[in-house]
Amino acid sequence: MAEVQGTCDDRFSGVREALERQLDGDELGASVAVDLDGETVVDLWGGYRDEERTTPWTRDTIVNVWSTTKCVLNLAALMLVDRGELDVDAPVGDYWPEFCANGKKDVLVRHLMSHTSGVSGWEQPFSVKDMYDWPTATERLAAQRPWWEPGTASGYHAANQGFLVGEVIRRITNETFRRFVRVEIAGPLGADFQVGAKEWDRDRIAPLVAPPRGEVTGEIDPDSIAVRTFTAPTMSVKATTSPEWQAADLGALNGHSNARGVLDVMRVLSLGGTAGGVTLLSPETIELVFRQQSDGLDLVLEAPFRFGIGYCLGSPVVPYVPAGRTFYWGGWGGSLVVMDLDRRLTISYMMNRMAPGILGSDRAEAYVRSVYAAL
Repeated sequence: MAEVQGTCDDRFSGVREALERQLDGDELGASVAVDLDGETVVDLWGGYRDEERTTPWTRDTIVNVWSTTKCVLNLAALMLVDRGELDVDAPVGDYWPEFCANGKKDVLVRHLMSHTSGVSGWEQPFSVKDMYDWPTATERLAAQRPWWEPGTASGYHAANQGFLVGEVIRRITNETFRRFVRVEIAGPLGADFQVGAKEWDRDRIAPLVAPPRGEVTGEIDPDSIAVRTFTAPTMSVKATTSPEWQAADLGALNGHSNARGVLDVMRVLSLGGTAGGVTLLSPETIELVFRQQSDGLDLVLEAPFRFGIGYCLGSPVVPYVPAGRTFYWGGWGGSLVVMDLDRRLTISYMMNRMAPGILGSDRAEAYVRSVYAAL
């Protein structure tokens, strides 16, 4: 049986057992953390940082968490709402006037936060390297036409939500999203979470291992919203190891952390806005998350999702997250964070070997089910 490090309340011994089993199976290196009512009851890690299995995953190992970063992005936006500086029902143009161009004057802030803006990617050509230039990347988004009528359906803003919401944050605060996270979120909470990775932290990053390639069946429509979104830009696992990626401000994609770091940030939502004596939000602002913005087939993910403001409220893609006052999101390859307000519960899972699929995995399911089985 694989060796697992860290702490775990006896009540949650099933989580440790689940991690041991997965590390003997498809998992390479991973961490799992759980907060219940303000107490960290699970903080576990194990496995290896590299495919050769020469470097153990340690307490301080971090990894690029892909779209789990969006959970922190939307928390930042909600913080500005709580301060009275941002209105989710206001047009984006109230904060970012240039965005009104080409039929976008009626796009609202909540449309950006719920993937319903009609702007789910950049017009071709657009590469990963183009994302490293914030002014040009945001200017191009501001100049585009929506690809569908804003507010009528979701289309996952896979790579560009960090620029859309992040530019609104920048216009209000006059600071980058990356700095906002460091100064306003991770710093006060004492959380090991950063957008990108500081140069002196790069030696503790576990490189991602790309998921197996799936077979393409049927014809691909190059004009579909899904193809247009996922090819502008086409994501590269290899790019995540570059200094340019790690230095960039990619609020949808390049958060670096582990399960504990993500937990230390996101539990503030499950706990009513205050964690560890630090208040970031009011309960009233958190309630905005539950304002449903879409419910149906996502035009990009091509599966059913129900989105609130900033987070997913439910999907058959992850049936193991219970219904109720829960919301969640995760990253490409399987990382996942679940906020359960009914139980004042937060579950966080981060790993380096990516599983197929855009949200969740069999491994994520094993950990989430083991947590709920203990309650």
